[in-house]
Amino acid sequence: MQLRVYYEDTDTGGVVYHSNYLNFCERARSELFFQKGLSPHTTNAFFVVTHIDAKFIKPALLGDILNIKTLLLETKQASLSMSQNIYRDDKLIFKAIVKVAYLKDRKPSKIPMDILDIFKGI
Repeated sequence: MQLRVYYEDTDTGGVVYHSNYLNFCERARSELFFQKGLSPHTTNAFFVVTHIDAKFIKPALLGDILNIKTLLLETKQASLSMSQNIYRDDKLIFKAIVKVAYLKDRKPSKIPMDILDIFKGI
């Protein structure tokens, strides 16, 4: 997924505020669903982040075009682990390992195959 850094994403120095990298990763995960004509959230079923290991390598700046690449690392019955890397001009500037759990009726639940297929296709 590609996105541009806007003024609202930055501090007064034009540098992307640290928490916005996580927002960019969240947008990329949501986009996986939208590209399949689905929503990442239904009334009673959705994913929640349970763990993130993040490394900030270089700053993103106002106006930059960023590419967020998501790669599935591991699947379990009710959770997924994926890497999400952010690039500027093909140079890695941020990387994260994100673990999400699937909840149905607010309880951990087995991930349905059609949802799992969305992630297996990345």
